[in-house]
Amino acid sequence: MDELNPSVLVVDDNAENRVLLSGLLKPYFKVLVAVNGEQALTIASAKLPDIILLDIMMPEMDGYEVCLRLKSNPITESIPVIFLTAKTQIEDEQRGFEVGAVDYILKPISPPILLTRINTHLKLRGAMDELSHQNEVLEERVKERTHELETLQDATIGAMASLAETRDNETGNHIRRTQNYVRILAEELRRKGHYQDELSIESIELLYKSAPLHDIGKVGISDSILLKPGKLTDEEFDIMKSHTSLGREVLLTVESSIDFECDFLTTAIEIAFSHQEKWDGSGYPEGLSGHDIPLSARLMAIADVYDALISERVYKPAFSHDKAVKIIEEGAGSHFEPLIVESFLSIEKKFREVASTYRDEGFDDDSFNLKASGHD
Repeated sequence: MDELNPSVLVVDDNAENRVLLSGLLKPYFKVLVAVNGEQALTIASAKLPDIILLDIMMPEMDGYEVCLRLKSNPITESIPVIFLTAKTQIEDEQRGFEVGAVDYILKPISPPILLTRINTHLKLRGAMDELSHQNEVLEERVKERTHELETLQDATIGAMASLAETRDNETGNHIRRTQNYVRILAEELRRKGHYQDELSIESIELLYKSAPLHDIGKVGISDSILLKPGKLTDEEFDIMKSHTSLGREVLLTVESSIDFECDFLTTAIEIAFSHQEKWDGSGYPEGLSGHDIPLSARLMAIADVYDALISERVYKPAFSHDKAVKIIEEGAGSHFEPLIVESFLSIEKKFREVASTYRDEGFDDDSFNLKASGHD
């Protein structure tokens, strides 16, 4: 709106009324004139007046219809409309407001009332425009701040995950591989119509971001056990298994330090604590079975085992991709949920692509050809 010279569109089929109104308004406003409804709609769309004075009783298209069309057009819907009419019935005024008018002035026109009403509505529109602008600025600042916080969160997650991950892997690519495995596996389940309520687009993103923290508890496991090249003793394996509980404790400490509910931490805690559970109840730390195991952890179980099988560690060489797929297929119903294994088998080539994209140095992309044994 041009505050120095606002524009007013006068719409009236009576020439005398147009002359009268134009003479009254020209000292204060830029005046546009339309002689009928169609012309008013054309001028309003092209010139975008700051306010419209609209006669009701016009041939072919009355003021009510003109106002309805103005308000249904995104280009003109925000322009305030004041009806000018000789109609005095309450029903007429009510209909005028129902179609979107902001005011209703009776003829014969009182110049002081008309000018006051126009200025009042121009100020109101200016205030609304300013409020809208401030909201846009605020929304943009919120988006920027949210992006900054998300970036900081992602960097912190990466740093925390790498702290644990690099203690028993030569690179941090295990983090990137497993989180991508989890994402494509969750997306495939969703595509097939499974777990629609639990696997929304937002929750899949949470899974992707939480996955790197699945082994955060390994920071509490000594190097003598974590990096042992041979088979662990029963006592050592019990200590190794405690990384799930340690991971949950670390993340619960973080959760207790904030004063709001965080879905990301909830998911991360589920994955860290339960990703070593098995479908048949033979896993740890709680021996959960079936759907008692959180879905996030059931997904991570396949992602983590697949990557462990195809990756070389200090305590083992690596399996081929095909061998890893076969082992996971054979684990359906015992180690893994059959439904998730089914989805895994339909996209196993994508797992191989992820493994190749984020391969460790010295990784044999053609064969994945060595054997695995377990510390997990």
